[in-house]
Amino acid sequence: MEAQSTAVADAPVAGWASGPLRVVQAADREIARLTAVRARAIAEFAASRPASVDRQPGEPGAMSAERRAARPAVLAGVSEWAVPELSIALSISKPAAARELERAMTLVHKLPATLDALESGLLHTGHLFTLLERVAVVADDAKRAELERDVLAWVAARAGTRHLTTPAQLADKARRMGLGRDPKQEAADLLAALRARGVWVRPDRRPGMAMLEALLTAPEAQALVDALGRYADALDDPADTRTRGQKMVDVLLDLVLRPGESRLPPVQAQLTLVAGVRTLLGGAAPGDVGGEPVPAEMVRALARALGLLSDAPATPQPAPAPAAAGFWDPTGQPDESWPEHARADFDRWEAEIDARALAGVWGGEDDPPPEVQQRWWEEEARRNAHQHPDPGEPQRDPHDDGDVARAEACDDEPEPATAHAPAPTEGVQAAARAAAEQAGLALLHLDQALRRASAAAGRAWLDDRADDRAATAARGHLIDAANSDLEALKSASAERRAELAALLDRSAGGTLVDRPRIAVVDELTGALLALTDARELRRRSHCGQPTCTRRPERCDHDLTGRPGLGPPPPTDGYRPATALDRYLRARDARCRFPGCRHPVAELDHNTPAPHGPTSACNLCGFCTNHHRCKHQAADWTHHLAADGTLTVTTPSGLAAATTPPPY
Repeated sequence: MEAQSTAVADAPVAGWASGPLRVVQAADREIARLTAVRARAIAEFAASRPASVDRQPGEPGAMSAERRAARPAVLAGVSEWAVPELSIALSISKPAAARELERAMTLVHKLPATLDALESGLLHTGHLFTLLERVAVVADDAKRAELERDVLAWVAARAGTRHLTTPAQLADKARRMGLGRDPKQEAADLLAALRARGVWVRPDRRPGMAMLEALLTAPEAQALVDALGRYADALDDPADTRTRGQKMVDVLLDLVLRPGESRLPPVQAQLTLVAGVRTLLGGAAPGDVGGEPVPAEMVRALARALGLLSDAPATPQPAPAPAAAGFWDPTGQPDESWPEHARADFDRWEAEIDARALAGVWGGEDDPPPEVQQRWWEEEARRNAHQHPDPGEPQRDPHDDGDVARAEACDDEPEPATAHAPAPTEGVQAAARAAAEQAGLALLHLDQALRRASAAAGRAWLDDRADDRAATAARGHLIDAANSDLEALKSASAERRAELAALLDRSAGGTLVDRPRIAVVDELTGALLALTDARELRRRSHCGQPTCTRRPERCDHDLTGRPGLGPPPPTDGYRPATALDRYLRARDARCRFPGCRHPVAELDHNTPAPHGPTSACNLCGFCTNHHRCKHQAADWTHHLAADGTLTVTTPSGLAAATTPPPY
């Protein structure tokens, strides 16, 4: 990546423009370089203002605990008075100064390679928001550094082949790269996001207008917008002068505020779900809904809701440890009712927990699961179950502390009054003894609290390891580690493979607009080779001879002459056939103009028909605006290579290329 970055620094990705645009490019390069210089200088200033010089917690005038907890983690070691000093230096408000300080500290301490890329010209300031929002938030230092390295390497590789990387493209790639690296954290983040769902309204800058905002899952949002669009398209009235967007707003108001009064026909929202074999088998690889990446668990939940997958079987929970008869309480502390060997076992277990916690070895790959506590408890339960209590001794319920409480109450009863009053020295000694007892009780309570915290940490870690073992039993780790989809299929259980086969055989109908399709992808480049289905795969795996009566999976004849899977054949007419149209829209996904993120709206012949064929090598997708640009903008050139690479050259000599996005 360093060699590529150095080469890129010599010129922008699309080359140096002529005239005033060259001045703009040079200015942007200098702005990016100075942004890195500025961030490092602000971080250096913050380092000269440590929090150790502030009043510490508990001292009069110190920062309150609430404010301290609300500060960003990167500012924990910075004096609270650095923010007002920075606000004066930059002539900005204190909140703005706090944001500048947090951003600079984040870049310097969490994204150092990003600053280097700014200085080299690989990135510009518009890219920073994505890296701060998508990469810097990763809590694990090693995973964050790995993600930053992979994202910057991807940008550098694209720059070396004249592929632009806009902030929107970088955001999409960083989101896709980040998903699947830490499934546990993704699940926790998704759960927190689901709890934050809601609807809000805020004033718009235009008088009398307001913005209605809703936070919901990506599939729900896309289905909602698609349904509103279909309702709007159903209002086919030549006299209606409203735009499609205006119709969608009015439809929304009718459906919510005037339900049952409108004459709108029912519509069905359409979503395109793209999921890999590993995702459907239970792996962590993310999926795609309507062109947007989503976590693997959301893909599987949507597939189950649509009837594509059955409900996931419940993970068997480990059987609880048997309770020891007579004294054992898994949440309690040892007391006189515990046998001495049990108390010794408990002390040994707590020493083990404390040693592990202090050494920071919880959950290490080479560290065996600490089931010592569980084993001791089970052994003690068996020992106690075989004991025969003395018939003369009354048996007490281990959960009934009434006898202990009564005994303590008796101990606290005052001694009977004597005929003479105690001497003054006796009163002082009694007070001293009482104070010593109170101090001893406080230390005892502290020790008990520490023991409970230690036990809770041990139980939490045991639960966490139990989750990991359950995931291992489901073979998810084998699926994620597979080098190919075929290897992932071998790692999956027979039930999962059968369910996937049934899904691929399923015809359209019910909640499906079309039958499930299989994307045959190049494992190295991610390029789409073919878009087929289970029937076509079976047909291709047969020799095709009319006299052969063998089933496709049992045909062992020579298949050398059979055509391989690839793009659909060319269409004789101007408009591509259904199969070719479907393949091209799946291959390109979005407008092929450099930097555009709009979905494909129209397919264009690179060499105009009838001089050029209606084939996959002569067609590519555009949005409506960039389709017009290709045909109407003067002195622009578009060249489509056989491998699908589109190179666009501007009148000022800039050249940028795009390729179909990898799967």
